Amino acid sequence: MTTFRHRLATLDDLPAIVAIYNSTIASRKVTADTEPVSVASRLPWFHEHQPGRRPLWVLEEAGRDGIIGWISYSNFYGRPAYSGTAEVSIYIDQAWRGKGVGRYALQEAIAFAPQVNVHTVLGFIFGHNKPSLALFEKFGFETWANLPRVANLDGVERDLIILGKRVA
Repeated sequence: MTTFRHRLATLDDLPAIVAIYNSTIASRKVTADTEPVSVASRLPWFHEHQPGRRPLWVLEEAGRDGIIGWISYSNFYGRPAYSGTAEVSIYIDQAWRGKGVGRYALQEAIAFAPQVNVHTVLGFIFGHNKPSLALFEKFGFETWANLPRVANLDGVERDLIILGKRVA
């Protein structure tokens, strides 16, 4: 059985993080970006992820080098009253999807949340991304909002589902 580990991302990891992110764009299932992003454009985003508040982790196969995915916490709505709520994002390298990396990542994100004063975790997932919806539901997330047809991907209107879970 493959085991995984995670660690705080460093600036040297940013090209791999961006490459994994960009690899999801073509599927039109994971992100609302429709064109690849650059490493330079993601620098401000990278620096917003402070380990003590909103960590950004890279995922690796235990015992091997090489990033196979990443996890981030992001602020929800950006106002102080929401500081205990965070959106969790999980992106997995295409070769590692369906191999338990997402389960590991979400489990670790949930377990760590109280250590950064997060009591509520959210997932923003397209309604047609059935694997991600199923993963979050396995961990007890519930649908807290359905925003119908709010995204337009290549002329196809898509729903955004907001899943939530109280973790502390």
